[in-house]
Amino acid sequence: QVQLVESGGGLVQAGGSLRLSCVASGSIFSINVMGWYRQAPGQHRELVATITSGSTTNYAGSVKGRFTISRDNAKKTVYLQMNSLKPEDTAVYYCTMTIRDSYSYAANNYWGQGTQVTVSS
Repeated sequence: QVQLVESGGGLVQAGGSLRLSCVASGSIFSINVMGWYRQAPGQHRELVATITSGSTTNYAGSVKGRFTISRDNAKKTVYLQMNSLKPEDTAVYYCTMTIRDSYSYAANNYWGQGTQVTVSS
């Protein structure tokens, strides 16, 4: 059973930084795209950043230049370094990975449990 576990959320002041981590475990053959989404109460989940297996990155315009996504394939981990945080960054952040199962070979998308990021003004 594949599981993603997130950590690193918390409360910071505007202008501060946080680093989110997401570790995958289970029967994993390979991991393709890794990414981060976020969702504020009453809002749709929105894309924050993605990173391919070849380390090509993509960012939402609202975070470009402030956030950095990276991955450690040996640790099956995706990170999101968040700098110059703003109150509008406040949301629950979810990691996601496209994973090929060791048994089925089918690619499935998995989600972490979410971690709260709160930026105070």
